[in-house]
Order: sequence, then C-alpha cells, then structure tokens
Amino acid sequence: MKVVILAGGLGTRFAEETDVLPKPLIEIGDRPILWHIMQLYAHFGLKEFVICCGYKGRLIKRYFADYARENSDLVIDLGRGTIEYLQPQIEDWRVTIVDTGINTMTGGRVRRALPHVGNETFCLTYGDGLADIDIASLIAFHKERGRLATITAVPSPGRFGILSVQADQVRDIREKPDNEMGLINGGFFVLEPRAVDYVAGDSTSWEREPLEGLARDGQLSAYVHSGFWKPMDTLRDKRELERLWAENCAPWKRV
Repeated sequence: MKVVILAGGLGTRFAEETDVLPKPLIEIGDRPILWHIMQLYAHFGLKEFVICCGYKGRLIKRYFADYARENSDLVIDLGRGTIEYLQPQIEDWRVTIVDTGINTMTGGRVRRALPHVGNETFCLTYGDGLADIDIASLIAFHKERGRLATITAVPSPGRFGILSVQADQVRDIREKPDNEMGLINGGFFVLEPRAVDYVAGDSTSWEREPLEGLARDGQLSAYVHSGFWKPMDTLRDKRELERLWAENCAPWKRV
C-alpha cells in the first residue's frame, strides 16, 4: 500500500524558515518533519511513498537524492571518481516525488498523485502533522467499513471545522461555532481510488467539496484517535515538538 504525502504548500505562517525551505523540510531534532511522518508509516510496513511537491519542491528532491550520501560515512577515491558507503544505515524506502504545481490546491495534488498510486487502496496525509496513531488499526478499520474514504477524527484544539459523526460515519462537516468543541480532521486518511472522483481539478481543496461530498453520500468513515496529535502550524508548535524529541518522550517515535 502506498502513502501519498501532501508537501507542496507555501507554509506562510513559517515565513522565517519557509523563505529558505519548504515546510515539510523544517527540522524536528536533526530530521525534517517529513522524515518523522515517513518513519511512522514505515514502522507499520508501508515503505512506498508518493510525495506531492509544489513550493520549493526541488529541495525535497535534493534531500532524498542526497540521502544516502548525507547519512553515511564515506570513502571518496578522487583519482577513480568513486564513492564507497561505510556501514550505511539507510531506510529501505521507495520514494516517488511528483511536482504537483506551485498553486495547486490539496485536492488537485491528490488527483495528480493518483497515476502513481494505481488502482489500489492508499493512505494520504499532510506533510506537517505528527501523531501516535496505529496505522495498521486505521487501515483495518477502513477495510471493515467498506466505504470510499476514512478520515482520522481527533479532538478539536479549538480552531478547526467540526465533523458531525454518527456510528463511525461522517454526516456533515461545518465551520466551528465559537466555544464549541468536537472532532476535527486530523489527516491520516485511507482512500479508495474512486474517492478522488470527487476532486474536480487543481483548484479543489480536498478539505471542502471532496470530503463534504463523500460525507453527503455516506462514503466517509471516521476513525477516532484520542491519543497524541499535533500539526506544526506555528513556531510555538515546532518548539513543542522539538522539546518532546529532545527529551526522548516524543509520542510519535516508533524506532
């Protein structure tokens, strides 16, 4: 099963860092948040990734193209022009990096990634959020319900749209009234390829018409996750994630 990661946004709230790097390459500890997300999936045996790039996507391509060299000790024979890797500790991942356009919205990025997924169930997530979610349990839940899409629903921290969930099915998605708590979109989707039929084109936000249409048609399941979940939306979020990693108590760490 492949994992599609949305990694093309501008990251405007991180202007201090995203003037130089795309948001998914901002580091937690000494590794990009994108790497942390991929490690979570790899722990559950999902090691084929499709990364949807846009803003500064060339830097994401460069990161993975140079990955073995940057993470191994080397013997470089200048005369022969050869490089020998000494005891490389390299992940056995297969990474497809797709330029999905600078201005393409999230739904458009998912649609552009579909040819690289094939006609099979796949996972989808954002390139800026971490959780201690059990991916195997999520996938099993999706298969048991038999709907086109499953969304991970998490308790609202107070600034997102509310999911109306009844008997594990999303009935409605609406803007959050003041002071109302509830379940929200935590990312970490499992999708059937036909779910992408709800995306009209590049200008479609995955979080709006496609999810709303799937909910309306009874094709959107809600997998409720009450454990750790944190999007890296602000510098304050980044500092909190860094603190958890530095203190060796990061809930998302699986290795």
